[in-house]
Amino acid sequence: MTSQATHRVVIVGGGFGGLFAARFLKHAAVDVTLIDRANYHLFQPLLYQVATGILSEGEVAPPIRGILRRQSNVRVEFATVTGFDLEHQTVTAVRPDDSPRLYEFDSLIVSAGAGQSYFGHDEFAQYAPGMKTIDDALELRGRILGAFEMAETEDDEEARRAWQTFVIVGGGPTGVEIAGQVAELARVGLKDNFRRIDPARSRIVLFDGGEEILANFGDHLSQRATEQLSKLGVEVVTGTVVTEIDATGVTVKGADGTTQWVPARTKVWAAGVQASPLSGLLAAAAGATVDRAGRVEVLPDCTLPGHPNVFAIGDMMSLNQLPGVAEVAMQSGIHAANTIKRRQHGKEPAPFKYRDLGSMATISRFRAVVEFKGIHLSGFAGWLMWLVVHITFLTGFKNRFTALLHWVNTFLGGGRAERTITLRQVMGRVAIEQAGGDALLRSLIAEHPTDAGRTTPSPATAAGTSSTVLGSTAPEGG
Repeated sequence: MTSQATHRVVIVGGGFGGLFAARFLKHAAVDVTLIDRANYHLFQPLLYQVATGILSEGEVAPPIRGILRRQSNVRVEFATVTGFDLEHQTVTAVRPDDSPRLYEFDSLIVSAGAGQSYFGHDEFAQYAPGMKTIDDALELRGRILGAFEMAETEDDEEARRAWQTFVIVGGGPTGVEIAGQVAELARVGLKDNFRRIDPARSRIVLFDGGEEILANFGDHLSQRATEQLSKLGVEVVTGTVVTEIDATGVTVKGADGTTQWVPARTKVWAAGVQASPLSGLLAAAAGATVDRAGRVEVLPDCTLPGHPNVFAIGDMMSLNQLPGVAEVAMQSGIHAANTIKRRQHGKEPAPFKYRDLGSMATISRFRAVVEFKGIHLSGFAGWLMWLVVHITFLTGFKNRFTALLHWVNTFLGGGRAERTITLRQVMGRVAIEQAGGDALLRSLIAEHPTDAGRTTPSPATAAGTSSTVLGSTAPEGG
């Protein structure tokens, strides 16, 4: 049995930051408790490939317990954190059945990540899902593939065009990647699959409010990405912001102030991020401040002011204007783990030093743009580097192997291995929200634990959930 005196480390979040912190504490004299409301570690940079039918959700979201199965000093807890008491050094949480949990710590690492920001227009979410979770990706896969199915059986030409129009909002890496893959899907992946429509005639429009897409990559790579997307048939429209979204389309406003209505049944939101609500809870408990994106402002060593044993890392920390990317989360997680180990040996903590390993975005088969320490690559050379990096960072041999098989199928043959869609994927989120949200689900599980995992809204609740099920999941009259 572990000694009571063993240093207790609680890690909140099993993303890149939390997972790397746990792994780098493997040989330390600590007891680690990792708490996450999901049972998997999400490789978020490849979510767009789940949404477009290239990879399965299991390949980008291996189970946390499986990853850490050989690390005997780690215990994984499936629960949702609800609060922090830094004075008494405890973390409170609830399990899916709504039963409470209390965790005591000597050191606390919080890596709760970030979610989608709609810039004050959260009502857009039901019409334009983001790309932050497995649920988002599966819902979008249902909407994207379902749009082609709806177009195939649509008799009205104008309505058919709306089903074959895809709008992506945001010209960062996620927006560029999803736009490129939707274009590839339409022009290659679905070739000869339909009789009444030609998927290749679909319209894919990428809107961004800035002067250019991939602004952080520099003018040269931004221009190259624009050219490569244009060759795929993607319309890249910059200097334009989306002002309204509903089930049938979007209203956009150009730099000259003029507005335009774009009929489109399928919309993807890839603009803006907001730190997890846990950032605000942690900041309030510590008396710290948050920035405009809700991130906790930390000291140079990633700890909170007045609480040297509490770390905020990854997407939820605000430090030196660091970007919210996987590399920052990984490195800050390793830094937090090393700081705990240094203190155990009586050494002073060191400030966090981020090593920028560059940025990359894939456009389509054999096309990507990469910025690495002043080196700019595009086209096939950039794609090769993208491939090596993503294979390296995918967790587990099995996931690497199966991902490679699916990439061979897609990149060489043009096929898509994951084209199964269900109405539950498309309708589920809105149905759950209308029925009372996650709190209702937890109460149902608590009342009927043997039915956990197969509870569905009643017909009366689900009725009217969707006016056009696929493509909008808009409530009647919404």
